[in-house]
Amino acid sequence: MPRHPVTHPYSDHAAFERFMLLIAVLVQHPGIGGRNSKASADQDALESVQTQMKILAHELGLNQPIYSIPTLRKDLATLRQYGILQGGRYDWGYYLGTGAFNRQELQLAIHALAAQANYQGDPRTKQVYQALAQRLKGLNLTTSGALFYPVRTQFNRAIVHTDPEEMAAKRQYRDTLFHCLETLETAIVQGLPVKIRQARNPYQNKSKSWEVYPLQLLYHDIAWYLICEDFTSGHLSVSRVDRFKNYLQLLNSEGRGIESQWRSLQAAHQLLENGWGLFLGEPEEQRMERQGSLTLIDVKVRFFPPVTRFIAEGERRHPKQKIRLAVPDKGTGEAAYLDYMVKLPARSLDEFSLWINRFMSSAQVLAPTTLVEKHKAAAMYLIQRYQ
Repeated sequence: MPRHPVTHPYSDHAAFERFMLLIAVLVQHPGIGGRNSKASADQDALESVQTQMKILAHELGLNQPIYSIPTLRKDLATLRQYGILQGGRYDWGYYLGTGAFNRQELQLAIHALAAQANYQGDPRTKQVYQALAQRLKGLNLTTSGALFYPVRTQFNRAIVHTDPEEMAAKRQYRDTLFHCLETLETAIVQGLPVKIRQARNPYQNKSKSWEVYPLQLLYHDIAWYLICEDFTSGHLSVSRVDRFKNYLQLLNSEGRGIESQWRSLQAAHQLLENGWGLFLGEPEEQRMERQGSLTLIDVKVRFFPPVTRFIAEGERRHPKQKIRLAVPDKGTGEAAYLDYMVKLPARSLDEFSLWINRFMSSAQVLAPTTLVEKHKAAAMYLIQRYQ
């Protein structure tokens, strides 16, 4: 016996088309329809959804009937019925599910965004985090606030002003490259060469203009840095973002593409991994290092208790390191010293020396001779200052 067709609210083509347009708008514009949107208070929050559906229909070459607000409310009820929308209110805008994340993955992403926004002071991340926090207020309420509880964070704090809006609010204007981040990030992903200008350089007496391919914004320890490649020579370098002026000029509009950017970025990170710190070397030594023809220097430092315990914990401090403990004392069970050995390029010795200085009298440099003399001289200067 033939089955009779069952009618459905969306079996009509126009109704189905409207429903698909609504879903597409919610996917493409998460947060749309919030009651705190730019629309005035006396306008229905769904009017922005209605307007965007009309725009999308025009872009897709579809008929553009006027979808009534009551009809759209019924469509939203259907999305709730099938679990595509949650059952709670969406006073801060509509979004479907949690996008590309499940609930646990979304929570981890929120933690990372919060740390980068609050402690690393990234202005772009701060804007995204604030928008996300606003949209997910309803979901956060259903979890009793657990969604935004910072289970994980990164506490490294930027020591300089990074957010132009915060600078203006605190009347602490800084004429730095942080004002050009959006253009800079576009140049990075498109491989566009740019001209930037240093405002100051504590290692040299004068500033200069740089013509570079920007490769990556890197946060390290206390500040944001820019990894870049010289437009002419291909020399890779790292410099603090706040040491550049509020100036960025695109040298041309033809980018070299993301593959070239990736290759240069990987080369820069290989140099970072080989060395100690952020200095990537002068042009000639960097060329030799990238070719594998640069001789590395054997560095050896002897650490004494109680520092030995902390050095021994750092099993992954450097990929080329070796740690050797002295025979433990039979009475205390503690080694009299620990030898830390690592192969480094000469460019990294100054930054490695700064790391050793953190341990004061608990460290003694054994090799190379140049580093031994430098550490010894620093100790003598320190004694003289206290005398």
